Amino acid sequence: MPSRQVVAKELAEIFGLLSHPDRIRMIEELRLGEKDVSGLAKALGLEAPRISQHLRLLKAHRIVVERREGRHHFYHLINPDMANWIVNGLEFIERRHMGVTPGNIKAARRLWSD
Repeated sequence: MPSRQVVAKELAEIFGLLSHPDRIRMIEELRLGEKDVSGLAKALGLEAPRISQHLRLLKAHRIVVERREGRHHFYHLINPDMANWIVNGLEFIERRHMGVTPGNIKAARRLWSD
């Protein structure tokens, strides 16, 4: 039983990180490969400081890793399969149909599965 508690705690920590819409979108964007803060900000329509704040959390929890090239910092997913969790999670949203239209789900699946 203790092993189940340890694993459940680790999963809860990961799910907690994924509980913010910006971080979900960042993980999906990083599935395409590494990006710097300005590339993520442009792709997601968010301010760079906000992206940096989320990246600090994702890095601290070993979701992303940073690669430095001169003054530029590039980030990529340590385990790119994490992005598949999010795509697979769309099935749960489809079954709930609470505030999300089938068109929204279809568009997200298309964007996140390319």
